[in-house]
Amino acid sequence: MPTAHNVVIRTIAWSIHQVRLFFIALQFFTRIQIPEWVGFEEEWLHHASRYFVLVGVVVGSIASAVYFCATLIFPPLVAVLLSTVASIYLTGAFHEDGFADMCDGFGGGLSAERVLDIMKDSRIGAYGAIGIILLLATKCSALFSLPVHTAVAALFIGHPLSRLASTGLIWCLSYVKAEGKAKPLAQRMSNAEFSGAALTVVLVMIMVGIAGWLSWLSLLAGLAAALLSALWLSVLFVRRIGGYTGDCLGAVQQLSEVIFYLAVLATLRF
Repeated sequence: MPTAHNVVIRTIAWSIHQVRLFFIALQFFTRIQIPEWVGFEEEWLHHASRYFVLVGVVVGSIASAVYFCATLIFPPLVAVLLSTVASIYLTGAFHEDGFADMCDGFGGGLSAERVLDIMKDSRIGAYGAIGIILLLATKCSALFSLPVHTAVAALFIGHPLSRLASTGLIWCLSYVKAEGKAKPLAQRMSNAEFSGAALTVVLVMIMVGIAGWLSWLSLLAGLAAALLSALWLSVLFVRRIGGYTGDCLGAVQQLSEVIFYLAVLATLRF
């Protein structure tokens, strides 16, 4: 029977390991430097997906803070653009690149093999360029049309919620590409890991709802719209290539984030 001392030691070791996993996820998806003591083991990458949503909380916090501070000096449109620039710089356009690659692959490929080949190509094509331009334009237009306090709350939620939608693919679908940017992080996710990620989003949304930053109608409509968009893309991915790739994860993140903002904007009319 373990002693109280052993239980404490194991608890501390487990906590340190969870911090390591979070830092691994943070390093993979952002430009933020992590402490040297974190170290690295390839196996850790397979379990860091549980903290993708928490990375979204970090990115969302920074994006909303940049937007709010910018509104104190600049017009709302400039503030939206600066916030978008900040989030793209912070993540290295990781997800935007995946969305553009997905547009190129699914737009130009007829067979599953051709779709995968196109998505592996680092060059951007017409479908990718048009897709990412329209996506960013829609995102900025939606945020610009929201009241300042609503846009701040939407940014704070949109980033973690969209990453939850993305991790849903890891949880439910099969990885179908032998190589790619997301391979080490995207091969498996347990029910407990996904539940923990989902709980993070639920807690963030409850906090925002109780604080009155967004109405419950906006929160529920945004949640439903984001998840439906992720489901639609998931069905498309399975039908066309039999599963998902790293670029598919980025595409789901980007589309579900924008759909969330649009849903929040639509509920303001009610």
